[in-house]
Amino acid sequence: MTILTLNLDTVHLTDEQFYELCQNNRELQFERTSRGELIIMPPVGGESGNREADIIIDLGVWNRQTGLGYIFSSSTVFKLPNGANRSPDAAWIQKKRWEALTPEQRRKFPPIAPDFVVELRSATDDLELLRDKMREYIDAGVQLGWLINPQQQQVEIYRPGVDVEVQNLPTKLRGENLLPGFSLSLSSYLYG
Repeated sequence: MTILTLNLDTVHLTDEQFYELCQNNRELQFERTSRGELIIMPPVGGESGNREADIIIDLGVWNRQTGLGYIFSSSTVFKLPNGANRSPDAAWIQKKRWEALTPEQRRKFPPIAPDFVVELRSATDDLELLRDKMREYIDAGVQLGWLINPQQQQVEIYRPGVDVEVQNLPTKLRGENLLPGFSLSLSSYLYG
């Protein structure tokens, strides 16, 4: 199955209706663009799922050591300020920002843009759609984003207010000032 995008120009799902759609169809993963398009994504294969889990483990170990924030998996849908509902493969939010949300906001689709996101391109992902998604994250307030592209053995680094940085054959990524001391070895993601 490939990604399916439905144009819902004449159908306007409320946030509650979108939430219910997701809850009633748990075997599918839905996202919604800021233009209201409904995106239906297939589950990832074993290789991509394993790589996503490794990223979350590395990020989670760092976060447990520092206690600076909260980690989220690709199952988490974030309601971005532009109205989009997006699910990065891995995300991190600073502790004070997450804890400022109400318990109700945390239970459903949190109305917050993560501080950091990772998208790992699978063999079936369209690169331009992922790039659009990364730009949407940055426009919504994400401070740092990594688009890991094993097919081309490169990483695109997204930051607000600057051009995208493309690294070919990188061996390690660093969390910069946002994630102090965090680094991700890319040998298993790009060369494994």
